[in-house]
Amino acid sequence: MKKTQISVTAQGIALMRALEFEKPEAERICNDPLAGKFIHPLFYWFGKRFAGSAERKSPGVVGSMTARCRYMDDSLSEALAGGVAQLVILGAGLDSRAYRFDELKGRVRVFEVDHPATQSAKIERVIKVLGSAPDHVTFVPIDFNKEDLRKLISAGYNPAKKTFYIWEGVTPYLTAEAVDNTLAFVAHNSAPGSSIVFDYLYASALTAKERRGEIKRLEQARRFTGEGLVFGIEAGRIGEFLRARGFDRIVDVTAEDLHAKYFTGANRARVIAPIYAIAQATVAGN
Repeated sequence: MKKTQISVTAQGIALMRALEFEKPEAERICNDPLAGKFIHPLFYWFGKRFAGSAERKSPGVVGSMTARCRYMDDSLSEALAGGVAQLVILGAGLDSRAYRFDELKGRVRVFEVDHPATQSAKIERVIKVLGSAPDHVTFVPIDFNKEDLRKLISAGYNPAKKTFYIWEGVTPYLTAEAVDNTLAFVAHNSAPGSSIVFDYLYASALTAKERRGEIKRLEQARRFTGEGLVFGIEAGRIGEFLRARGFDRIVDVTAEDLHAKYFTGANRARVIAPIYAIAQATVAGN
């Protein structure tokens, strides 16, 4: 992304959550009442008017984002029930979990890690919406493609405490080296029982002869946004990928799995893009 501007994809992802929240409660896949408040009003206004067109050109993208949000929300709830003491949100963007999960307040230290430009804008939005930045949240500015997570420790992160990591909507935009560096930090600086959940893109989607619409549009806009899809893991390979990097108890969640889990009843006809998946794993030996 560009050095001085908030991530366009961060706003786009938040927009999808905001539009989902406008649906009747019984039809919502994810439930984020803060998403619309964190987006710039003009971005929200334009994005809402073109959201239908974007979905027609790239069927299932909205379904993927909303199901991903829901799955990671559910995973966080499970982690909290399991007694985590720290939550690290990697590439936090306009993520609102630190502010809408009441169980975190006064009990769990939250570290939001993101690019300095996006994080600065995020802090302004948080203060505007909530009146102040909550005491249980620590903001750590990091450029994943140039820095590693050692800054977390100087910011107060304790490697001896059980930690849950959320890495949503980030890995496809990073270099392979940046992905490896991040996973290495998690594997070597986390207490017993610590785990991570992240989404990833199938590598074949980047090289397919007929690429999906959202991939082509992101590439076309890259000169203006500074963001492009560059990293993927092939379908069926996530297990060996993560085991080689120090993780076990690996769960691979496909688009089909997400649809079966969340898209029932009135949502049965909604689709999820088939090129994205979610991985969840625990630090090996823990």
